[in-house]
Amino acid sequence: MTSTETSSAWPDHKPTALLVLADGTVLEGFGLGAEGQAVGEVCFNTAMTGYEEILTDPSYAGQLITFTFPHIGNVGTNDEDIETVNMAATPGARGVILRSAITDPSNFRSSRHLDAWLKARGIIGISGIDTRALTALIRTKGMPNAVIAHARNGQFDLHGLKEEAREWPGLEGMDLVPMVTSGQRFTWDEKPWVWNEGYSRQDKPEFNVVAIDYGIKRNILRLLAGEGCKITVVPATTSAEDILALKPDGVFLSNGPGDPAETGKYAVPVIKQVIDSGLPTFGICLGHQMLGLAVGAKTKKMHQGHHGANHPVKDETTGKVEITSMNHGFAVDEATLPAGAKQTHISLFDGSNCGIELDGKPVFSVQYHPEASPGPRDSHYLFRRFADLMRAKKAS
Repeated sequence: MTSTETSSAWPDHKPTALLVLADGTVLEGFGLGAEGQAVGEVCFNTAMTGYEEILTDPSYAGQLITFTFPHIGNVGTNDEDIETVNMAATPGARGVILRSAITDPSNFRSSRHLDAWLKARGIIGISGIDTRALTALIRTKGMPNAVIAHARNGQFDLHGLKEEAREWPGLEGMDLVPMVTSGQRFTWDEKPWVWNEGYSRQDKPEFNVVAIDYGIKRNILRLLAGEGCKITVVPATTSAEDILALKPDGVFLSNGPGDPAETGKYAVPVIKQVIDSGLPTFGICLGHQMLGLAVGAKTKKMHQGHHGANHPVKDETTGKVEITSMNHGFAVDEATLPAGAKQTHISLFDGSNCGIELDGKPVFSVQYHPEASPGPRDSHYLFRRFADLMRAKKAS
């Protein structure tokens, strides 16, 4: 074999993607998904399954997700596992960071390869990154701002990428809800997925619920429908007067992205009026954080955030431990909770606040995602609790 033949037998390992951190660190890899570039905050997610749900969770708007699990793509993608409700809005995560190349799908529910799915949704990805080292860096230094870039020809404006990563202001002080909320009011009646049956419809609702959409997930709506709710989803900026005019039996405060203090500038006054109305109120994630703000507590940016499907949370009212799914980079500061607001749940990883309830009022919220089922159904009781509060309110 000639030298020419020998050299040509080696594959071309020229980088086709870069991850450029705000401190100037450049990580080379191989592009996947859409071409282009995207700036955001880098977080890591420890879940071993559910990558499609994670990538379409509107709460991940403004973020680049590092998956610590090495095999991503192995179950493909399908139209049933998408969490985004507003399909015209930002699809959720801005980018994805992987250790290995995307695995070919091997699952009977798969209808599309993950790489083709990412391209169709405009999500930029990079593989070949030491995700354990990147995760260790985040644990030590916090979640960095970064730019992810993908170009098949391997040509990059490195100076421009470094400048963009350095100058991006970060999620603190950023209201991202307008990017993901619904543009108009709509109703929802789809119930949870059942094996060999798929989704069904709620045709005999017991309750009328208004859900304020800060970036709501489909499975939250399904579980509400499964508890007998007819749901009217309203945009994030809907006034309290318009919400109460719908004569709801209860109000739901949804999950969503960004800094709760910034979104709270227009959301908190509405939430205060809802609380004062006496209606049963249930919040999840961003909804939980803004409920905290509405009663006078403060929120704070977390060092590395909580992102994954294996987070233990203790219910302090029962002593039980739930295995939960989490996705948040901000938290309610428990030390700032006023009299009349009681902490109900805490993270067993770091002791941070994961739930509150108001004394003498049918109002409660949790920081984690009870609809995501990692336990698998440890936290579904929260939807039943909301239904029970509405039932009791109607009976009185």
